[in-house]
Amino acid sequence: MSVEPGVIATAVVEMAREGRFAEIEKLFAPRLRAVVSAESLRVAWASEAGRFGTVSAVGEPVSEPIDAELVRVSVPVTGERGGMTVVMSVDAAGLLNGFRLAPPPGSAWEPPSYARSARFTEYEVTLGEGSLAVSGTISVPRGRGGKPGVVLLSGGGPFDRDETSGQNKPLKDLAWGLASRGIAVARFDLVTYAHPGLVADLPGFTMTDEYVPYAVAAVQLLQQHPAVDPARVFVLGHSMGGKVAPRVAAAEPSIAGLVLLAADATPMQRSAIRVARYLAALNAGEADESAVAMITEQAERVDSPELSASTPAAELPFGLPGAYWLDLRGYDPVSTAVELNKPMLILQGGRDYQVTVEDDLARWQAGLGARPDVTIRVFDADNHLFFPGAGPSTPAEYEPAQHIDPAVIAQIAEWLAPARGRFGRLLAVFSRR
Repeated sequence: MSVEPGVIATAVVEMAREGRFAEIEKLFAPRLRAVVSAESLRVAWASEAGRFGTVSAVGEPVSEPIDAELVRVSVPVTGERGGMTVVMSVDAAGLLNGFRLAPPPGSAWEPPSYARSARFTEYEVTLGEGSLAVSGTISVPRGRGGKPGVVLLSGGGPFDRDETSGQNKPLKDLAWGLASRGIAVARFDLVTYAHPGLVADLPGFTMTDEYVPYAVAAVQLLQQHPAVDPARVFVLGHSMGGKVAPRVAAAEPSIAGLVLLAADATPMQRSAIRVARYLAALNAGEADESAVAMITEQAERVDSPELSASTPAAELPFGLPGAYWLDLRGYDPVSTAVELNKPMLILQGGRDYQVTVEDDLARWQAGLGARPDVTIRVFDADNHLFFPGAGPSTPAEYEPAQHIDPAVIAQIAEWLAPARGRFGRLLAVFSRR
């Protein structure tokens, strides 16, 4: 690479610190310029700065190669009341191909108390083919075969296989917690995380392209494992992963059932407005009101009959392309789930402001609540990541190191393997004698 990515990334952070967003936009590669504008960057930066205060320090950049073309650079930023990480993808010409604001870096992930690493083994796998193949991990409990299996799907965004957010890894919590209870688990990096540059160049890229082929491949890998009962392989999706899970099951009829965690059922462009208004009410800042106005305008374009695959992504929510929104607009996850006639476990956090009991769970209940093979439960104290807490949920509560509610792990494990769950409790009784 002819330029130093860390130097460029640090310079970009200093520009943002000084409000020079038009200059940053000039460093955007065409693929990023198509989805992000100087104004949207200004609003996002001001919103974060309103949360953690005036920038007091910019840390050392950390670089890691993504592929032959791109290097991912993470720059920690510290403020008066917290911080964040500015993550950029820099190409050989020194142009930015990706830019996002992430939680601050923290200490290394520590296993939750309910994980027992001696009870399972893990190995790496590759899913997909060619340049868009992704890496994943399979966790296999020790002991005899015939175990149930589950494929984990992360929420929307360029997430790795652990759904890493700062120092928290919700999907790794799930994988280790379930594998400790005798359930084989597969999880994988989203293609938008593994190959952001290649994905940006794909015309017509949709939610189906992002999730379905990789999830189906992971299901088939688990079904072929000698320790797994091929008739008992399920799919578990969180947030957008829950939204797309019925589509995965429709594509692979052998899937035994679905577990949906905080699965959004409201049209995503409408949810984006609701979340922006919620955050604006928390902060009561000018930047937050600007974010509400911008998201509302973008959502109206999604709802417009004039939306097309050629609508600029920079004019649509989250910088997702027109084809992605056309696909979402034509997809009803609840009606798709109804047609599957498969057992389902639907879990929701009572304090979740991103996917809510009133707006999203109500739709799942209306479509599936009367079915005897569908179990629906609300964990009143939990937020969107199923971290327990109290009071109104805020973005700041996601920053400390924490783990998924152990009651959620237990609920999922016993639903996936009810016979083993009862046997396990009996063994526990005898082991205490």
